[in-house]
Order: sequence, then C-alpha cells, then structure tokens
Amino acid sequence: MKKLLAAIAAVAAFSSAAQADTLNVAATAVPHAEILEFVKPTLAAEGVELNIKVFTDYVQPNVQVAEQRLDANFFQHQPYLDEFNSSRGSDLISVAGVHVEPFGAYSSKHKSLEQLPEGAQVVIPNDATNGGRALLLLAKTGVIGLKDGAGITATVKDIAENPKGIKVRELEAATLPRVLNQVDLALINTNYALEAGLNPTQDALAIEGSDSPYVNILVARPDNQHSAAMHKLAKALNSAEVKAFINEKYQGAVVPAF
Repeated sequence: MKKLLAAIAAVAAFSSAAQADTLNVAATAVPHAEILEFVKPTLAAEGVELNIKVFTDYVQPNVQVAEQRLDANFFQHQPYLDEFNSSRGSDLISVAGVHVEPFGAYSSKHKSLEQLPEGAQVVIPNDATNGGRALLLLAKTGVIGLKDGAGITATVKDIAENPKGIKVRELEAATLPRVLNQVDLALINTNYALEAGLNPTQDALAIEGSDSPYVNILVARPDNQHSAAMHKLAKALNSAEVKAFINEKYQGAVVPAF
C-alpha cells in the first residue's frame, strides 16, 4: 500500500510539474504565431510545452489572459496595452519586447499619396492607439494636420488641417485589408497586411521609420510574469536565433527590437 501511495504521489507531482511547465499563449497569426512556432522546439527541449492559440482580434487575447484562461499573449505594443488596462481596469504587464512592425498606408487605386483625390475615402483602425498611430502617420506625410499636442491617442476630432477634404472612417483593424479595394487609402497594421499578402516595404505608400516606439511585447499577469516557463519564453524570443529568423523571413517588414 505504501508503494502504491508513493507511486500515486509521484504521478501527481509529475502531473503538477508538467502543468506548471505548460504555457498557453494567445497570438495573432502573422508574425506573432509564426515567431512562437519557431521557438516552440527550443522551449520543448527546455521542458516547456508551448500551446499557441491564434486570434483575429485585439481584444480577446487580453481578456482571456486577464481572466486566467490563458497564460500570456503576444500581439500588441505598450501604448495599446496601457489603453486596454486603463479602460478595462486590468493589470496586464509587459514581460519582454520582441519586434517592431512598421505601420503602413496602402492603396489599390493610387500609386502615391499625392494622387489621393479630393474627398478621398480613408480607413483607419478603430482602437484608440492604432487609430492615433494612423493619424500620426497621415500627419507626418502631410495628408492632414493635427492639433498641437495631439499624440498617440489622437482621434479624427484632432484633425486641424485637411487640404484634400479626406473622409476618415474607423473600422476594426482586422477588416481593413478586406476593404482595401473599396477605399482610396487604408492604414493597416503590419500583421494584418502580411496575412493579406501585402509586402509593407514594397506595397506601402507610406510607412513608419525604424524609430517607431511601438514595440510588440510578450504580455502576462503579475502573478505569472516571473515564472520559470515565462522566463524561458522571454529569453527564447530575445535570442540571436529569433533575430536572424525575423530578419530573414520578413525582410524589413518586421524589425527586431532587441
């Protein structure tokens, strides 16, 4: 009986350890899930099972981590996380910065921003930080002018100069590639641009520089950010191997941030 109890205890201990070394991570498909798939074998060799759950939106990955249905996510930048925490009362936290996805402006109708017609139809993401990011890019390229002090949370109400009278609509970020052929210009996050077969460095009429502050981050909760498994994942995402993978696979459309 003692041997049986000892065996049961050993199995329970092994099961608990295995569970502790499993990470369930939310990600958008490109490039985040692809990068996670790349590090999956490395983590497996270190005793961490990485389960990747792909999402097509920017809300549920944070909701499910906050509700402890998932351990972490990898899809967003710090300004977006700050806005989410502020609006939702959550306390999600950045564990590691991984890469920058330079934000771009795309058109299937025009070859340059100068060709935008009067009253051009322009679509931007409808979340606060990426919408502001889109407006800042439009302002930087001279399409619009923004009120003094308008920053990363700028909205269409902050447009102070609009020489061509463009019409700006806000849509869910994931839908923007699908309406590209219906509008004059779409401001698209690089992960969704890549999924749609667009090459940011070749197809974008305007794109952020390499000095973009929007570093994509691995995000967890305060209760698990320092776990051994999370530390191994963060270390793998900041490895020389991942840097080489990003540079080779995305050819400047995604830029390592470490």
